[in-house]
Amino acid sequence: MALEFKPIALSDQKTFQPYLAKCPQVTSDYSFVNLWSWASAYGLEWAQADDFIWIRQNRPAPQYWAPIGDWQAADWPRYVEQFQQFKSQMVRVPENLARLWASEFGADIAISEDRDQYDYLYDAEELMALSGNRFHKKRNLLNQFKNKYEYQYVAMTSELVDAALAMQANWCTWRECDSDAALANENQAIAKVLSHWDELDGIMGGCILVKGEMAAYAIGERMENMLVVHFEKGSTDYKGIYQAINQMFVEHATGASSGIRYVNREQDLGDAGLRRSKESYHPIEFLKKFQADFHLS
Repeated sequence: MALEFKPIALSDQKTFQPYLAKCPQVTSDYSFVNLWSWASAYGLEWAQADDFIWIRQNRPAPQYWAPIGDWQAADWPRYVEQFQQFKSQMVRVPENLARLWASEFGADIAISEDRDQYDYLYDAEELMALSGNRFHKKRNLLNQFKNKYEYQYVAMTSELVDAALAMQANWCTWRECDSDAALANENQAIAKVLSHWDELDGIMGGCILVKGEMAAYAIGERMENMLVVHFEKGSTDYKGIYQAINQMFVEHATGASSGIRYVNREQDLGDAGLRRSKESYHPIEFLKKFQADFHLS
Protein backbone atom coordinates (compact mmCIF):
# COMPACT_ATOMS: atom_id res chain seq x y z
CA MET A 1 0.00 0.00 0.00
CA ALA A 2 1.46 3.33 -1.05
CA LEU A 3 0.86 6.26 1.23
CA GLU A 4 -0.34 9.46 -0.40
CA PHE A 5 1.86 12.19 1.03
CA LYS A 6 0.92 15.83 0.71
CA PRO A 7 2.31 19.17 1.94
CA ILE A 8 1.47 20.14 5.53
CA ALA A 9 -1.03 23.01 5.38
CA LEU A 10 -2.16 25.32 8.15
CA SER A 11 -5.71 24.09 7.58
CA ASP A 12 -4.58 20.58 8.63
CA GLN A 13 -4.09 21.40 12.32
CA LYS A 14 -7.64 20.47 13.39
CA THR A 15 -7.23 17.08 11.69
CA PHE A 16 -3.77 16.56 13.15
CA GLN A 17 -4.41 17.22 16.85
CA PRO A 18 -6.53 14.11 17.67
CA TYR A 19 -3.76 11.85 16.35
CA LEU A 20 -1.18 13.58 18.54
CA ALA A 21 -3.49 13.33 21.56
CA LYS A 22 -3.43 9.52 21.22
CA CYS A 23 0.38 9.30 21.23
CA PRO A 24 1.70 7.59 24.39
CA GLN A 25 4.76 9.86 24.42
CA VAL A 26 4.93 13.38 23.00
CA THR A 27 8.19 15.02 21.95
CA SER A 28 8.69 18.49 20.53
CA ASP A 29 9.28 17.31 16.96
CA TYR A 30 5.67 16.24 16.56
CA SER A 31 3.84 19.38 17.58
CA PHE A 32 1.85 20.80 14.70
CA VAL A 33 3.58 24.17 15.08
CA ASN A 34 6.98 22.51 14.69
CA LEU A 35 6.01 20.36 11.71
CA TRP A 36 4.21 23.14 9.87
CA SER A 37 6.74 25.90 10.52
CA TRP A 38 9.74 23.79 9.45
CA ALA A 39 7.96 22.05 6.57
CA SER A 40 9.69 24.11 3.87
CA ALA A 41 13.16 23.70 5.37
CA TYR A 42 12.92 19.91 5.67
CA GLY A 43 10.49 19.24 2.84
CA LEU A 44 8.05 17.70 5.33
CA GLU A 45 4.89 15.99 4.09
CA TRP A 46 2.21 13.96 5.81
CA ALA A 47 -0.17 11.14 5.02
CA GLN A 48 -3.16 9.67 6.87
CA ALA A 49 -3.61 5.90 6.96
CA ASP A 50 -4.77 3.26 9.43
CA ASP A 51 -5.32 5.57 12.41
CA PHE A 52 -1.90 7.13 12.04
CA ILE A 53 -0.29 10.18 10.55
CA TRP A 54 2.93 9.35 8.75
CA ILE A 55 5.64 11.98 8.23
CA ARG A 56 8.15 12.05 5.38
CA GLN A 57 11.16 14.35 5.24
CA ASN A 58 12.54 15.09 1.76
CA ARG A 59 15.45 17.44 2.54
CA PRO A 60 18.39 17.15 2.70
CA ALA A 61 17.60 13.47 1.97
CA PRO A 62 14.43 11.34 2.09
CA GLN A 63 13.70 9.99 5.59
CA TYR A 64 10.66 8.84 7.51
CA TRP A 65 9.77 10.02 11.00
CA ALA A 66 7.87 8.01 13.60
CA PRO A 67 4.11 7.56 13.03
CA ILE A 68 1.74 9.67 15.13
CA GLY A 69 -1.15 7.91 16.86
CA ASP A 70 -1.89 5.17 19.38
CA TRP A 71 1.22 2.98 19.13
CA GLN A 72 -0.12 0.43 21.61
CA ALA A 73 -3.16 -0.36 19.45
CA ALA A 74 -1.23 -0.74 16.19
CA ASP A 75 -1.02 -3.98 14.24
CA TRP A 76 2.70 -3.62 13.51
CA PRO A 77 3.17 -6.90 11.57
CA ARG A 78 0.41 -5.84 9.18
CA TYR A 79 1.95 -2.40 8.75
CA VAL A 80 5.26 -4.00 7.86
CA GLU A 81 3.56 -5.72 4.95
CA GLN A 82 1.84 -2.54 3.79
CA PHE A 83 4.18 0.41 4.22
CA GLN A 84 7.52 1.14 2.61
CA GLN A 85 8.82 2.89 5.74
CA PHE A 86 9.52 -0.48 7.32
CA LYS A 87 11.99 -1.31 4.58
CA SER A 88 14.25 1.58 5.53
CA GLN A 89 15.26 3.79 8.45
CA MET A 90 13.04 5.88 10.66
CA VAL A 91 14.39 8.86 12.60
CA ARG A 92 13.31 10.93 15.62
CA VAL A 93 11.67 7.86 17.14
CA PRO A 94 10.59 8.60 20.76
CA GLU A 95 11.95 6.21 23.37
CA ASN A 96 8.63 4.53 24.21
CA LEU A 97 8.05 3.60 20.57
CA ALA A 98 11.65 2.48 20.11
CA ARG A 99 11.28 0.09 23.06
CA LEU A 100 7.96 -1.20 21.75
CA TRP A 101 9.47 -1.90 18.34
CA ALA A 102 12.53 -3.57 19.88
CA SER A 103 10.19 -5.94 21.72
CA GLU A 104 8.01 -6.48 18.65
CA PHE A 105 10.71 -7.06 16.02
CA GLY A 106 13.67 -8.37 18.02
CA ALA A 107 16.67 -9.10 15.80
CA ASP A 108 14.88 -7.66 12.76
CA ILE A 109 15.40 -4.10 13.96
CA ALA A 110 18.46 -2.12 15.05
CA ILE A 111 17.77 0.71 17.49
CA SER A 112 20.42 3.39 18.07
CA GLU A 113 20.30 6.49 20.25
CA ASP A 114 20.39 9.86 18.52
CA ARG A 115 21.81 12.18 21.18
CA ASP A 116 21.62 15.24 18.92
CA GLN A 117 17.82 14.92 18.85
CA TYR A 118 17.20 14.55 22.60
CA ASP A 119 14.68 17.04 23.99
CA TYR A 120 15.91 18.91 27.07
CA LEU A 121 13.37 18.83 29.90
CA TYR A 122 13.49 21.25 32.84
CA ASP A 123 11.55 21.77 36.03
CA ALA A 124 9.34 24.83 35.46
CA GLU A 125 9.61 25.98 39.07
CA GLU A 126 13.41 25.86 38.92
CA LEU A 127 13.50 28.02 35.79
CA MET A 128 11.19 30.52 37.42
CA ALA A 129 13.04 30.74 40.75
CA LEU A 130 16.66 30.29 39.57
CA SER A 131 17.57 29.63 43.20
CA GLY A 132 20.70 28.03 44.62
CA ASN A 133 24.33 28.01 43.57
CA ARG A 134 23.64 26.15 40.32
CA PHE A 135 21.78 29.16 38.96
CA HIS A 136 23.92 31.89 40.52
CA LYS A 137 25.24 33.25 37.20
CA LYS A 138 21.82 33.13 35.55
CA ARG A 139 20.19 34.88 38.50
CA ASN A 140 22.94 37.51 38.60
CA LEU A 141 22.53 38.35 34.91
CA LEU A 142 18.73 38.45 35.28
CA ASN A 143 19.01 40.89 38.19
CA GLN A 144 21.49 43.04 36.29
CA PHE A 145 19.01 43.30 33.45
CA LYS A 146 16.13 44.19 35.78
CA ASN A 147 18.16 46.84 37.59
CA LYS A 148 19.75 48.45 34.53
CA TYR A 149 16.93 48.75 32.02
CA GLU A 150 13.46 50.26 31.95
CA TYR A 151 11.62 47.19 30.74
CA GLN A 152 8.14 45.74 30.43
CA TYR A 153 7.12 42.10 29.89
CA VAL A 154 4.00 41.61 27.76
CA ALA A 155 2.31 38.63 26.18
CA MET A 156 2.82 38.24 22.44
CA THR A 157 -0.18 39.41 20.42
CA SER A 158 -0.82 39.99 16.73
CA GLU A 159 -0.29 43.72 17.38
CA LEU A 160 3.33 42.99 18.38
CA VAL A 161 4.13 40.75 15.41
CA ASP A 162 5.59 43.51 13.24
CA ALA A 163 7.90 44.63 16.04
CA ALA A 164 9.04 41.04 16.61
CA LEU A 165 9.67 40.55 12.90
CA ALA A 166 11.69 43.78 12.77
CA MET A 167 13.80 42.66 15.73
CA GLN A 168 14.26 39.26 14.11
CA ALA A 169 15.46 40.96 10.90
CA ASN A 170 18.01 42.96 12.89
CA TRP A 171 19.13 39.81 14.71
CA CYS A 172 19.58 38.04 11.38
CA THR A 173 21.63 40.90 9.98
CA TRP A 174 23.94 40.69 13.00
CA ARG A 175 24.23 36.90 12.76
CA GLU A 176 24.45 36.91 8.94
CA CYS A 177 21.59 34.47 8.47
CA ASP A 178 21.90 34.65 4.70
CA SER A 179 25.25 32.87 4.85
CA ASP A 180 24.12 30.18 7.32
CA ALA A 181 21.54 27.69 6.02
CA ALA A 182 20.41 26.63 9.50
CA LEU A 183 19.79 30.20 10.64
CA ALA A 184 18.11 31.07 7.34
CA ASN A 185 15.74 28.11 7.74
CA GLU A 186 15.00 29.08 11.34
CA ASN A 187 14.32 32.66 10.28
CA GLN A 188 11.84 31.40 7.70
CA ALA A 189 10.10 29.22 10.29
CA ILE A 190 9.86 32.12 12.77
CA ALA A 191 8.42 34.45 10.14
CA LYS A 192 5.87 31.80 9.20
CA VAL A 193 4.66 31.42 12.79
CA LEU A 194 4.57 35.13 13.57
CA SER A 195 2.77 35.94 10.32
CA HIS A 196 -0.04 33.49 11.18
CA TRP A 197 -0.13 34.18 14.92
CA ASP A 198 -3.90 34.27 15.37
CA GLU A 199 -4.47 31.16 13.27
CA LEU A 200 -2.35 28.73 15.29
CA ASP A 201 -4.01 26.73 18.05
CA GLY A 202 -2.28 26.73 21.43
CA ILE A 203 0.49 29.12 20.46
CA MET A 204 1.77 31.42 23.19
CA GLY A 205 4.56 33.93 23.43
CA GLY A 206 6.12 36.68 25.47
CA CYS A 207 8.02 39.87 24.71
CA ILE A 208 10.32 42.17 26.63
CA LEU A 209 10.09 45.82 25.68
CA VAL A 210 12.82 48.25 26.74
CA LYS A 211 11.58 51.83 26.63
CA GLY A 212 8.81 50.62 24.35
CA GLU A 213 11.13 48.90 21.86
CA MET A 214 11.17 45.14 21.23
CA ALA A 215 14.23 43.70 22.99
CA ALA A 216 13.36 39.97 23.11
CA TYR A 217 10.62 37.49 22.35
CA ALA A 218 9.86 33.84 23.01
CA ILE A 219 7.41 31.56 21.21
CA GLY A 220 6.08 28.29 22.57
CA GLU A 221 3.05 26.09 23.03
CA ARG A 222 1.60 23.76 25.58
CA MET A 223 1.91 20.02 24.99
CA GLU A 224 0.31 18.04 27.81
CA ASN A 225 2.07 19.16 31.02
CA MET A 226 5.00 20.76 29.16
CA LEU A 227 5.68 24.23 27.88
CA VAL A 228 7.61 23.68 24.64
CA VAL A 229 9.80 26.65 23.75
CA HIS A 230 10.16 26.74 19.97
CA PHE A 231 11.98 30.03 19.44
CA GLU A 232 13.71 32.56 21.66
CA LYS A 233 15.57 35.65 20.46
CA GLY A 234 17.01 38.72 22.16
CA SER A 235 18.90 41.85 21.22
CA THR A 236 22.55 41.78 22.26
CA ASP A 237 22.28 45.49 23.11
CA TYR A 238 20.98 44.46 26.53
CA LYS A 239 23.10 42.50 28.97
CA GLY A 240 21.18 39.59 30.50
CA ILE A 241 18.41 39.72 27.91
CA TYR A 242 18.38 35.96 27.29
CA GLN A 243 18.27 35.16 30.99
CA ALA A 244 15.42 37.64 31.30
CA ILE A 245 13.24 36.35 28.46
CA ASN A 246 13.85 32.75 29.53
CA GLN A 247 12.78 33.36 33.13
CA MET A 248 9.91 35.75 32.42
CA PHE A 249 8.32 33.65 29.69
CA VAL A 250 8.31 30.58 31.93
CA GLU A 251 6.99 32.62 34.86
CA HIS A 252 4.06 34.03 32.89
CA ALA A 253 3.25 30.93 30.83
CA THR A 254 3.32 28.43 33.70
CA GLY A 255 2.42 28.50 37.36
CA ALA A 256 0.36 26.51 39.83
CA SER A 257 -2.96 27.05 38.06
CA SER A 258 -1.62 26.13 34.61
CA GLY A 259 -0.82 22.49 35.37
CA ILE A 260 2.45 22.88 33.45
CA ARG A 261 5.29 21.20 35.35
CA TYR A 262 8.03 21.00 32.75
CA VAL A 263 9.71 23.19 30.17
CA ASN A 264 10.87 21.47 26.99
CA ARG A 265 13.58 23.47 25.21
CA GLU A 266 13.89 21.04 22.30
CA GLN A 267 17.11 19.63 20.83
CA ASP A 268 20.66 20.92 20.43
CA LEU A 269 21.08 19.24 17.00
CA GLY A 270 24.70 18.48 17.81
CA ASP A 271 25.68 22.17 17.99
CA ALA A 272 28.35 22.47 20.70
CA GLY A 273 27.45 26.02 21.71
CA LEU A 274 23.75 25.24 21.88
CA ARG A 275 24.47 22.13 23.93
CA ARG A 276 26.48 24.12 26.48
CA SER A 277 23.71 26.69 26.70
CA LYS A 278 20.98 24.10 27.26
CA GLU A 279 23.06 22.15 29.77
CA SER A 280 23.79 25.35 31.72
CA TYR A 281 20.13 25.44 32.78
CA HIS A 282 20.46 21.96 34.34
CA PRO A 283 17.91 19.72 32.64
CA ILE A 284 16.24 17.21 34.93
CA GLU A 285 15.61 14.71 32.15
CA PHE A 286 15.98 14.04 28.43
CA LEU A 287 13.22 12.87 26.15
CA LYS A 288 15.36 10.45 24.22
CA LYS A 289 14.96 9.76 20.53
CA PHE A 290 16.33 6.96 18.39
CA GLN A 291 16.97 5.82 14.86
CA ALA A 292 15.30 2.59 13.86
CA ASP A 293 16.79 0.48 11.06
CA PHE A 294 14.57 -2.34 9.89
CA HIS A 295 16.03 -5.53 8.47
CA LEU A 296 12.82 -7.19 7.40
CA SER A 297 12.43 -9.46 4.40
